[in-house]
Amino acid sequence: MIFTATQIAGILNGEIEGDETVEVSKLAKIEEGTKGSLTFLSNPKYTQYIYSTDASITIVDKTFEAESNIKTTLIRVDDAYKAFSQLLEYYNMVKMNKVGIEQPSFISKTAVYGEAIYFGAFSYMGENVKIGKNAKIFPNVYIGDNVTIGDNAVVFAGAKVYSETIIGNGCVIHSGAIVGADGFGFTPNEKGEYSKVPQTGNVVIGDNVDVGAGTSIDRATLGSTVIHNGVKLDNQIQIAHNVEIGEHTAIAAQTGIAGSTKIGKHCLIGGQVGIAGHLTIGNNVRIQAQTGIGRNIKDGEAIQGSPALGYSDFNKSYVHFKNLPKIVDRVYKLEKKINNNE
Repeated sequence: MIFTATQIAGILNGEIEGDETVEVSKLAKIEEGTKGSLTFLSNPKYTQYIYSTDASITIVDKTFEAESNIKTTLIRVDDAYKAFSQLLEYYNMVKMNKVGIEQPSFISKTAVYGEAIYFGAFSYMGENVKIGKNAKIFPNVYIGDNVTIGDNAVVFAGAKVYSETIIGNGCVIHSGAIVGADGFGFTPNEKGEYSKVPQTGNVVIGDNVDVGAGTSIDRATLGSTVIHNGVKLDNQIQIAHNVEIGEHTAIAAQTGIAGSTKIGKHCLIGGQVGIAGHLTIGNNVRIQAQTGIGRNIKDGEAIQGSPALGYSDFNKSYVHFKNLPKIVDRVYKLEKKINNNE
């Protein structure tokens, strides 16, 4: 896709300084800009590159003042970083503006879907499925029976949505994600053999939720596994049966959440965090990477470590952990000195 400076300024409500007709067809970092590319400058650390970049167009703040000659055409906006992000959203919207039903694909006669849907080749839509308008279902997606997917949702190639799942408006399900697989429910007998506990519930995902590539969200044993509005899940996360995650919580990659744990609103959870089952995590909790959670967490706590400690306590303790060999050596020398004086 090719855009002129005039078109880009129109999208961003910006002011052009330079060649209004110059065209761009790709994006680049300012230090790597080449002819035909678009870049931006928002971090003062990169200001030096605006005088040498070969990018055809650079988005800058209105307050930017050049100290020498500039080759690139400038588009001045209130906030260059936000404007560039806005442009990326627009670019993705144009790039993903696919409509229609590709063949071969399978759509059950009982399924219903809204206008302007895209349904990619080799995808499957089961019985009684309901999909909203402007949804994009990419190739090789499986959508099981009785699934509901809202307006403007995107399900990328290879994702699997099991039966009875409910997905809200504006959600993004990335490739390889599995929504609605059985929870890990087994009971042992006296011989140590395991029998499966039927997982008869479902998964309910609210509006504007992002589910990363390779992430698994298990269906409930009874009732629902619930992911509330605005939750952001990174790649390769495991969410077990009957878990509930509150609105606008963000969770980084390789985190595992065991069954029936409830996580509050606006939490930030780092990568490789392990959370045991049947716990309650409060609102606005901050959990550092590689933390192990085995207890309930109150609202607003910041924790780190395994088992988890208060964040400030962990940092204080870490100083001693790091110096433990020296401390042991000092204790050994003191003991030796005391013993020699006896």
